[in-house]
Parts: sequence; structure tokens; C-alpha cells
Amino acid sequence: MCELDDLDEFARRSRDLTRRQFGAMALGAGIMAALPKLANAAQTHGADVEIKIPDGVCDAYFVHPTAGKYPGVLIWPDIFGLRPAFKAMATRLAESGYSVLVVNPFYRTHKAPTAPEHPDFDDPATRQTLLSLMGTLTPETAVTDARAFVSYLDRQPSVDGKRKIGTTGYCMSGPFVFRAAADLPDRIGAGATFHGGGLVTDKPDSPHLLIPRMKAHFLIAIAENDDKREPQVKVVLRDEFAKARLPAEIEVYAGTLHGWCPPDGQVYNHDQAEKAWSRLLALFGTSLR
Repeated sequence: MCELDDLDEFARRSRDLTRRQFGAMALGAGIMAALPKLANAAQTHGADVEIKIPDGVCDAYFVHPTAGKYPGVLIWPDIFGLRPAFKAMATRLAESGYSVLVVNPFYRTHKAPTAPEHPDFDDPATRQTLLSLMGTLTPETAVTDARAFVSYLDRQPSVDGKRKIGTTGYCMSGPFVFRAAADLPDRIGAGATFHGGGLVTDKPDSPHLLIPRMKAHFLIAIAENDDKREPQVKVVLRDEFAKARLPAEIEVYAGTLHGWCPPDGQVYNHDQAEKAWSRLLALFGTSLR
């Protein structure tokens, strides 16, 4: 079973975005140049790494300040996978004082890049390839991978193992954040999802049912068009976090389309993405202790 309700639902949601809107997926170093600069940003070191996992070897990118120990952060990308935009986002987060690992969730199938340079979701072959990749991931693979990635972070000299770890997910990987937080409650101190899909379903393994097992504080940033389709999701999530007595900031971001946070697509909403980024830094600043 894939992490969204089903592949057809994800395909329908994604087809709402035109080829033009997904036409800027390969901006390379230009993405980092376009992101706002952080005053007094830490000097960082980043490198491609490989992580041994029970199911194989995962290719990933690890970036951290050049000196000192910092809280670890695990980033799960969206369906378009590990790419320059997510490396740039990881670097920006590292500049704020975090040791950041962004992974290729599809390592079982092949190494990154796992999407075409300019993916057109309206193209049947491209769509089928990406959905097939997503279909290889299950709740079980998310847990297996989360354990391995957190273990990797905890072994790094730049990670302060006495502090909690944060994790973020985008679109299809929003549920991975929930599963990691539920499976590793004593290590995951903060979770954030951005336009996450499938957080609340009618399945017995719906991610929202895991909230009682968590200890993490949460940020859930919802796209406006996703909320219009599923307005009940925010209500269910607010109720469940309240029952668990866990702090959770759950907000619909006005004027945003599904996929608005990564800076390499034209549905990117700069102002709202910056707002979400500031809320992420606030969450990590108070929760990763």
C-alpha cells in the first residue's frame, strides 16, 4: 500500500499542476542563489553520502556547519526525489545551525536523480514512472528507513546526540514524518509537513492514528487547494493533536497550490514559502532540545 490514499488520487491531484508549473525542476546552483540570504549564516560543508540500510544502500546528501555539534534534521523529498532544490534547502537549514540529511527515498529502485530533468506529469509515461516509484514505498519501508537515517545522524560528529532530531516531509513524504515520529518518539522532537498528502485517511494504518504514540511538536502547512478538496483534514488533525496534548501548528496557507514550498517549480509561492520556513525555524528552535 502506498502512503497516499491511492495512486489514482495522487495522479488526479498532481495533474492539476500544468507542465508550465513543473517546468523549472533543474535550476542547479541557481536555486541556492535565488533563496533569501541568512544574516550571519554559518559556514557549511556538504557532501553526497551513502547509507547502508537493511534494504540496500541509500544515496543522500549531508550538510552541516563546519565546526561544532548541532541538532540533526532528516528531510524526506516529494515524488520528484533527491535533487538540487532539496540540497539547497538542506544547505540553507544547515546555515541556521543544523546538521541536515536529505535522502533519496527511492534508493531501492535506483539512485538519484529519479525524475526527468523537466518532468511533465501530464505525460503518461512520466506519470506512470513516478507513480510506480511511489508505489514501492509502504508504511513498513518508511519505518525501516527512518530508523536507519536517524541512526546515521546520531553517528555523525557534527550531530549533538543529546538533542532531539527534527524531520520534514513534502507531499507524498508527509506521512513518513508521522511514522518516524511515532516509531522513534524519544529521538524525534519536531516534525513538519508541507502540502503533505494522505495524512488522514479511512485506512487502519492512517498516519493520523499514530499521533498518540508521538512526543514531537508539529508544524503542518496545508495548501489552500488541498484544503478545499479535503477541508476535514485540518479538523481531524487538530482534534487528534489536542487529545494527545501535543503542540501542533496547523494552518492553511492562503493562495497556495499543492507543491508550493520547493523553490524549483513555478507553483512556488515565495512569500508563503518564506512564512512556512520561518515557522519551521521557530519550531526547531523551541523543540530540538
